[in-house]
Amino acid sequence: MNRPAISTEQRRARLLRRHRLVADEYADTPEQVAEAVIGLHATTPSTVFLSAWARMEAFEVADLERALYTDRTLVKQLAMRRTLFVFPRPALVDAVSAVGPRVAASERTNMLRDLRRSEDFPDPEGWIVQARAAVAGALTGGRCASSTELRNELPELSGSIHYGAGRSWGGVTSMGPRVLSHMCASGAIVRGPNDGNWLRSRPRWTSMSDWLGAPLELTDVAGGHRALIERWLRRFGPGTETDIVWWLGSTKTAVRKALSELEVVEVDLDDESVGYVMADDLEPLEPAPPTALLLPELDPTLMGWKQRDWYLGPHGSHLFDSNGNGGQTVWWDGRAVGGWYQRADGSVGVHMLEKVGRPAAKAIRERADELSSWLGDARPKPGYPAPFHKVLPGG
Repeated sequence: MNRPAISTEQRRARLLRRHRLVADEYADTPEQVAEAVIGLHATTPSTVFLSAWARMEAFEVADLERALYTDRTLVKQLAMRRTLFVFPRPALVDAVSAVGPRVAASERTNMLRDLRRSEDFPDPEGWIVQARAAVAGALTGGRCASSTELRNELPELSGSIHYGAGRSWGGVTSMGPRVLSHMCASGAIVRGPNDGNWLRSRPRWTSMSDWLGAPLELTDVAGGHRALIERWLRRFGPGTETDIVWWLGSTKTAVRKALSELEVVEVDLDDESVGYVMADDLEPLEPAPPTALLLPELDPTLMGWKQRDWYLGPHGSHLFDSNGNGGQTVWWDGRAVGGWYQRADGSVGVHMLEKVGRPAAKAIRERADELSSWLGDARPKPGYPAPFHKVLPGG
């Protein structure tokens, strides 16, 4: 029996439409933006805002700050691949259920490894238990506190470890912030108000249940996997098993089990690999009009798949660093064709990696001007500059 096929052109149409990257699909709210891609990458603070700008007709910083800090309909959470995301509340539950235990266990294992190497921590496991309890006790009644405030207040968080003795990269690191990351991964505490502006992350920590007004109603890990993988297939599908395992930061065993319990269909892709979609999602979408896009580094569309040739073509080595972090990209017609950067005067320049024709070049230039205007005096500094930055003037 032949499998149904989904072409690269159709995959690009799905990418553009379902990720709200074309004008007739633009979102009205930041919540709709986050729902379209399950969660917004937040490792670089400005990425969340620039990803929203790319998907809304009229976006203002205050729109997203309202959702994050006033309505709390969007929540920052350490999740897949130990990456910080901004999730809508339903996806937050799925993410913490599916990968929270795995990420929290990894954080704890890494802490124990380093604590055991230091003579200053005779009881590493006990130190973690006491530190967690102290933080939980301090963050009650809706209190929000910075990492520095908690370390100054709680002796249980004191202590540092030395690493790389005698090496040029060696140094000292405090263990207190790692306890906070560990508790965040499990859903116990959360990044609440931000003391910085939208370009800087200076979170104040608080209890997750206090911040949301109710405890997270978590499911079991297997149920979380099923829910999160179905979300991914409906927003990013078709995708391969390799894509799903990488995006989820989980195991082949867990992914295969979830797929066997979901109503999915195998499909043939143009690169001769086998993808998956939900069984009720085989109908083609209307092709999207050719559209110029400027997406920020680590944008969820750029980072949505492990196997990326169908939208990166030959440009991956110019747009991704050696650690697999994607930089600021320029897109045309559903594929990456270059990168963008901000000049010293604040204007946005583009670095094209291929010729796209005059209409496309004009549209890209206009979109760059729109971003320049929106940024104004803001200077979001890339946390993960793409390799193409090295060939820019002054690079």
